[in-house]
Amino acid sequence: MTVVSAVFAFILMAAGAFFGAENTLYAEASGRPVAISSCTIAGADVVCQLSSGSVPSSDDGKYYIFADEVYQDGPTGKVAAVVDAGASVTAVFPLGYNTGESNLSRKFLVAVKRGGQMVQVSDEHYITNPEAIASHTSPRKECGIKGILPDLTKASNGELQELGVSQVVYNMYVDDICVDASVPGAIPFAYNGQTWYFNNGMVTKFDSMIKSFNSYGMQVTMVLLNGGRSPYTQHLVHPTARGGDCPGYALNVADSTGTEHLKAIGAFLGQRYSGQAGCGQVDNWILGNEVNARTSWWYSSSTSLDFNVNIYVKAFRILYNELKSQNANVRVYNSIDQEWNRKSNPGSFLAKEYLDQFNYYMNREGNIDWGLSYHPYNSPLYDPYAWNGPAVWVKQNLSTPYITMQNIDILINYMHQPQFLSPGGQVRSISLAEIGFTSSFGDDKQEASVAYGYLKAASLPDVDAFMLFRQTDDAHEMESHLALGLYDLNGNKKPAYHIYKNLGTANAGAAKARASEIIGMDIDQMISQNIVWTRSGNGVVQ
Repeated sequence: MTVVSAVFAFILMAAGAFFGAENTLYAEASGRPVAISSCTIAGADVVCQLSSGSVPSSDDGKYYIFADEVYQDGPTGKVAAVVDAGASVTAVFPLGYNTGESNLSRKFLVAVKRGGQMVQVSDEHYITNPEAIASHTSPRKECGIKGILPDLTKASNGELQELGVSQVVYNMYVDDICVDASVPGAIPFAYNGQTWYFNNGMVTKFDSMIKSFNSYGMQVTMVLLNGGRSPYTQHLVHPTARGGDCPGYALNVADSTGTEHLKAIGAFLGQRYSGQAGCGQVDNWILGNEVNARTSWWYSSSTSLDFNVNIYVKAFRILYNELKSQNANVRVYNSIDQEWNRKSNPGSFLAKEYLDQFNYYMNREGNIDWGLSYHPYNSPLYDPYAWNGPAVWVKQNLSTPYITMQNIDILINYMHQPQFLSPGGQVRSISLAEIGFTSSFGDDKQEASVAYGYLKAASLPDVDAFMLFRQTDDAHEMESHLALGLYDLNGNKKPAYHIYKNLGTANAGAAKARASEIIGMDIDQMISQNIVWTRSGNGVVQ
């Protein structure tokens, strides 16, 4: 910046002006007296309801409704509508669905012209009923909470069905499914005036897998991840995440290339796996894995909680609106870990503070029916006692360092607060989409832990899924005493397999009796009376 331009910029900023995302000069709002109470789809239009207790002054008595892309801030996007300013105003403009001017996943704000410059006078607001245009809606496959991360080598020979699970969870990486036109056989997908391409070989494998799970009567939950490994998807890695070394990266919502591709991914997946396209049905989508674990699973170089939550919310809004605009019944979840008030990794954010900030943005910018995916592992992870955790880590109040299956009711009660309720006033869907118990310190402890975890989850009406991680042990995880599978590395069924198989069936009594014997107390009584045992020490097993 030259000396002259620097002085000019200083003068403008002193006058209350600054440069926006596209280097557009606009005035900083001194206040935001206008409220956008709703933005909803009605037919082919978007209808925004505006209200103001004190109509802001302006040059021309008009409200300008801007439609910003998620990476734009302030009145820098397209002017979608101009209406007379007033205390109660309705603004209507085209949705433009599946065109280059689609407003489906944009955010809206109100500005007035003052002194010849645009001044923002409202907070941003997103469309909150994308399901209104869904044309590929299918009934959900609700058939019980018992689920697992499957071992695909055991799915084709009936072992998964024999286990009796009602749900499965699996990972899908955007870098696996996205390619460009140069890849032979790539699947073209025209959306919003552009053509995008998907990996035919990988996508058809997902088709086959998902259809198989559906044919077994199982509901499918897919975790959408960004591994940053493919040359075709580097633009999907957020600029603050580039150059990192992590298994998961924040999605790029900082520019048009990443944002438009993300919209197309959401629309493609929502349509293809709606149950109406002959490719199988995914009822639940989870965006990212343990996104509060910044340096592990949703990497960004920024250490700001607000910045990280803000970019996650933008990605979430896009995928929510795109997925539900295809299948109205799909659910979309965020994902946080069990580190409620204590960080084992200094690069992470606390689960509670991340959840609070996420909910703040959701309420401020238009409440939608998002779901919570929570991972209530024992603490430490390798602790074998789900029913008797270390007192130092597991407490019965909101100050607890960790929320595990023992004190999961703290989370449930927290989500009952008015500010966390869905637009319909209901407690949100809560999915325990990843939970596992080790057998490294004895098969009996895993047996009892699996029974305790499942029965505790089944006792809570707000819990819609209990997904064991995993079906078969992983050698790398076992190096950290995490033998979490129901099968060992040689393919042998562990005793916990039989416990899990019988739970939720007519044979549940035998499973409960075995768990009660190991615990030393009737397991039904322990759960129904919410009896919580804790032990001294830090969880290190002697």
